[in-house]
Amino acid sequence: MADGRPHAVSTAVAAAACGLVYATGSLLRRIRRSRRAAALWLTVVGGLWLVLLALSPDAVWVAFPLYFLQMHLLPRRAGLVAVGATAVAAVAGFAAHQHSFRPAMAIGPGLGAAVAVAVVWGYQALYRESEHRRALIEELTATRADLAAAQHTAGVLAERDRLAREIHDTLAQGLSSIQLLLRAAERALPRSPENAARHVEQARQAAVDNLAEARRFVAALTPPTLEGSTLARALERLCATAHARHRIAARFHLTGDPAPLAAAHEVALLRIAQSALANTVHHAGATTADVTLSYHGDHVALDVVDDGRGFDPALLPAPDPAAGGFGLVAMRARAQALGGTLAVASTPGHGTALAAQLPLVPSAGTEPEARP
Repeated sequence: MADGRPHAVSTAVAAAACGLVYATGSLLRRIRRSRRAAALWLTVVGGLWLVLLALSPDAVWVAFPLYFLQMHLLPRRAGLVAVGATAVAAVAGFAAHQHSFRPAMAIGPGLGAAVAVAVVWGYQALYRESEHRRALIEELTATRADLAAAQHTAGVLAERDRLAREIHDTLAQGLSSIQLLLRAAERALPRSPENAARHVEQARQAAVDNLAEARRFVAALTPPTLEGSTLARALERLCATAHARHRIAARFHLTGDPAPLAAAHEVALLRIAQSALANTVHHAGATTADVTLSYHGDHVALDVVDDGRGFDPALLPAPDPAAGGFGLVAMRARAQALGGTLAVASTPGHGTALAAQLPLVPSAGTEPEARP
């Protein structure tokens, strides 16, 4: 308008209208959400741009931002068609104002279209990659939360299983021994008060021992019978205690060269021996029981053999909270948890033999056991 060019007022009006429509569209959220609304808005903007291009050759530069709008708001195929049409219109309009066409006139609009397409496609690829990574991070976060919950549940179940085995092998067996001793005291009281008093004293000592066991396994510490002692001596004391408290000749034997054992292995073997001897006392009606601890190079074995009434292993009832029957299940679980095995052989009327084997895993800082 300052230079007095032709169509100056019309050019200014068309430019103002195009700018107003563009500004209005950028404020409407529907255009960003609806492809149909975006196409309609781009048609209006494109139409005003064509009017502006017909009035002034300088409008050819407006094609460049139009490329970005078309690629951003329209589907990929429709965007490419719109960009191509806009580039052709820009070249044709500029050539019409120059009253001639030269190949150089197509370089600017064509190069601008190519750059716009490459930039928008690159941005869309980065955006898709970012969304993919965001989805992966959310999935990983959810998986970690599920894993943490599963680990917590597994920890709770493992601790519950540990407590169940410890209660069975210590408190339950100890209470059974106390019950047997008190019954023996009750039967001996009329005839022999001295024997009755001895049974009561043994029951009291059993209660003291089991209280100490309960306090230790609640804190997941080493059993009292292993504190400051070897596994062999602990098994020997176990046999001596069984012989003193019950009518059974329990004997301990050690074979092989003692080797260091991990604390978990010592605890497992001691608990298995306790449970096996308790079964012998309470269910087998045996008069003798032999406990043998054997070291065989790469593994350690514990054998408990009695001369009791025996049973058929295939006819064992399922564990029941009221009737019991958890002993063999707990012993086998202890052995398997440490990579070992537990086998039971028995025949009705011919006693029972129990054999547990664990891999011999040296424990750092543990001195080899000495023969008692």
